[in-house]
Amino acid sequence: MGHSTLGWGGGNIKNKWENIEYLQWGNKTQTEIYHILSKNMVLQIIQNHNPILVGTIPIGINIETSDLDIICEVKDFDEFERLCNEHFRDHHGFLITRREVEGIERIKINFMIENWPIEIFGQNKPTTEQNGYLHMIIEDRMLTMYGKKFNEQIIQLKSKGLKTEPAFAKILKLEGDPYLKLIELYNWTDEELRDLWVDSNDVA
Repeated sequence: MGHSTLGWGGGNIKNKWENIEYLQWGNKTQTEIYHILSKNMVLQIIQNHNPILVGTIPIGINIETSDLDIICEVKDFDEFERLCNEHFRDHHGFLITRREVEGIERIKINFMIENWPIEIFGQNKPTTEQNGYLHMIIEDRMLTMYGKKFNEQIIQLKSKGLKTEPAFAKILKLEGDPYLKLIELYNWTDEELRDLWVDSNDVA
């Protein structure tokens, strides 16, 4: 898959990730997800919160246990909870969780649609600035740049139980917190990223 048109390091250029139309022309799973989300109007229901589908499915490295991760910008958490409760509560496994992490409020809504687990995550931050989005953008850049062998290694590690960001960190031999490290890589140039993979090209 090609990478986003968003300028690296930020910017407000409209990019393909903010609309799921691109899924129509993707692999079998992506087209399935497009039809499921469209038919159930999941993104339309929460459209005022700038939802973006993130995670492994948009960038084609999902495995059998992957779920659908949707991030939202939420300013009024009570209103958002009412909205989700009204529209999603009849789905299997419906659960709302609200908590504060380092003083920042966040909300998660979990439920199932057609055997697909969905998690909607909200915090008071623009979706294109949230970690879930930034992780997906840098991961997509590297998947596109490094090619088939790298993609297969990521999927293999995920199939063995590793989460996505730790899988990238293992193959690229990144030290420290893999989630924070990938945020650092978000601002790297293509040349810097190419050098990173060359050094790790002997990973089995």
